[in-house]
Amino acid sequence: MDITVESLETPALTKAQLAEMLFEQIGLNKRESKDMIEAFFDLMSESLVDGNDVKISGFGNYQIRTKAPRPGRNPRTGEAIPIAARRVVTFHASHKLKAQIQGDSSLSADESD
Repeated sequence: MDITVESLETPALTKAQLAEMLFEQIGLNKRESKDMIEAFFDLMSESLVDGNDVKISGFGNYQIRTKAPRPGRNPRTGEAIPIAARRVVTFHASHKLKAQIQGDSSLSADESD
């Protein structure tokens, strides 16, 4: 299946554009397309909030990382400000995605992370 992004009006790919591509290229109706995209991102979000990693073969991994509290500084005033502990999402691209971005076609379609 060949899915192409031909006419992106903005530099970012939006959920609405993903739903439109499902409608045009796969044949789902517009409501099903929108619901599928929403369900996909809801599942990803729920998994990350629960502290689970999300691994998408051939694309990359989303991971939750806990950052420790640390001292910070207001750049304008120079005043020391504590930065609280927090959880952040990190993304690590797969080798296949990295190769595609670099234009390396030597990585075959059946290789994966």
